[in-house]
Amino acid sequence: MRLHHLRDRDGGEIDFIAEAADGRVVALEVKAAQAVSPRDAHRLKWLRNKIGSDFACGAVLHTGERSFRLDDDIYALPISALWLTP
Repeated sequence: MRLHHLRDRDGGEIDFIAEAADGRVVALEVKAAQAVSPRDAHRLKWLRNKIGSDFACGAVLHTGERSFRLDDDIYALPISALWLTP
């Protein structure tokens, strides 16, 4: 697995892009906010449209407590989900 950060010429960025050996990608945005909206996922949607079926899923990590879907295969997750087990 390879880990990347993306910043384009226009200043848009994606915080973390994890690329598996088979080319599939999981992308993460990190927001220091308790509330997020589909607007916070716009760069993840852009990446999904750019790479097509290689996009496995994306997530916007936030400081709130709720998990929910922002778009097809893009989710809002509490950052605590990184270290909590179900």
